[in-house]
Amino acid sequence: MRFASGSPPPWELAFGDAFLVPQRSAATSRLDVDLATSDHTGTTVPIVVANMTAVAGRRMAETIARRGGMAVLPQDIPTDVVSEVVRWIKTRHLLYDTALTLSPHDTVGDALNLIAKRAHGALVVAEDGRPVGLASEADCAGVDRFTQLGAVMSTDLVTLEDGIAAEEAFLRLSAARHRLAPVVGEDGRLLGVLTRIGALRSTLYRPCLDRNGRLRVAAAIGISGDVKGRAEALLASGVDAIVLDTAHGHQERMLSAVATVRSLGPNVPLVAGNVVTGRGVADLISAGADIIKVGVGPGAMCTTRMMTAMGRPQLSAIIECADAARSEGGHIWADGGIRHPRDVVLAVAAGASNVMVGSWFAATHESPGDLQRDSDGRLYKESFGMASLRAVATRSRTDDPLTVARKSFFEEGISAARLYLDPRRPGVEDLLDAITAGLRSALTYAGASNLKALYQNAVIGVQSPEGFSEGTALPQGW
Repeated sequence: MRFASGSPPPWELAFGDAFLVPQRSAATSRLDVDLATSDHTGTTVPIVVANMTAVAGRRMAETIARRGGMAVLPQDIPTDVVSEVVRWIKTRHLLYDTALTLSPHDTVGDALNLIAKRAHGALVVAEDGRPVGLASEADCAGVDRFTQLGAVMSTDLVTLEDGIAAEEAFLRLSAARHRLAPVVGEDGRLLGVLTRIGALRSTLYRPCLDRNGRLRVAAAIGISGDVKGRAEALLASGVDAIVLDTAHGHQERMLSAVATVRSLGPNVPLVAGNVVTGRGVADLISAGADIIKVGVGPGAMCTTRMMTAMGRPQLSAIIECADAARSEGGHIWADGGIRHPRDVVLAVAAGASNVMVGSWFAATHESPGDLQRDSDGRLYKESFGMASLRAVATRSRTDDPLTVARKSFFEEGISAARLYLDPRRPGVEDLLDAITAGLRSALTYAGASNLKALYQNAVIGVQSPEGFSEGTALPQGW
């Protein structure tokens, strides 16, 4: 990576301050480039779902891993629950979605509460484990909520047999003019559901798989309490990376926690953070971390910079920290500030091996929050920062009342924010499509066949606010 001007500017850079200069390219197709990362996490696209309670749950983890990314389960989740979620994810199919199911005797109200959990907007109605119908939001519209599903479900079913190839499934669904179909075994029992676009995506993405061919998932740990015990439990559960997480990662307690977990001899990557300096990266790698999370204050739910003035513009932090990690034989994840596909491109071009996305993914069907409607009928989910009063209260639930009251004075995050679903891209896979499309195109512009080559070829320019504005579309005209 180099700057178009020959040297970096004397001020710090955020994503909006920069652009990439096109280079001579021999690429013939966007599909010929490789988006796999080299930090031993197994991700085949450089996307990690941030360990935020309002973002990373089991459905999110399943969906993102099937498309090549990886989710980090939050540190606030009890260890036994994390273990159960890891087991569940490890048993998910690599092609089919886990079906949302109800019986014909369940009600329309039950269906409406469940349908919103998946972006495809339908559930399978099953009896004795065999599909007998499909129910969508349209089927349930204008019907009394106590009506049984058997009265409104669609029985015009196309079923797909277990073992069908993605290409064949896409062609069969296209010929039948169906959006989705249940997948059944030889005995007719339901195994999952496959959408037409899901089958198409399976020809474009490679899942993020462990050594046994199962979907990967990571989990976070705080640096207080029984770090060793929680790490041992997570390793026993089969997590694919351990993330030691705190807002200020360049501190003695973090260094001690990293050394403690490293002493256990984990055979999975150890991630630690957050920091924004090369010195912080070097110290954490020296303590035993493999990957360092970079970012203090750029997150959409974070108020750290406004409260403390601490942090650093994210692009400059990534550039310095990636260079330090490379010198130490480690890697970095860019954590925070991602609002557009271009931000992912810039983070990778600046040296990040993976990019963490939080609030952007909170506004999807797959995030854990309940889907709500505002007074205008627009769909949204509530999100909150992990240093907010709401999150601190959750982490402090076993503390005494005085300790909880004291902690409430130190809030550095938003406790409740409405994040609206994009009607064009309401699912996390829709957003991932946009991100990877931008990333694939960027590689061809940069004359790069993979992410390492993007970093090597990248020429970063610095722009004014007017330069950024010039690059935005004008769908409404002038």
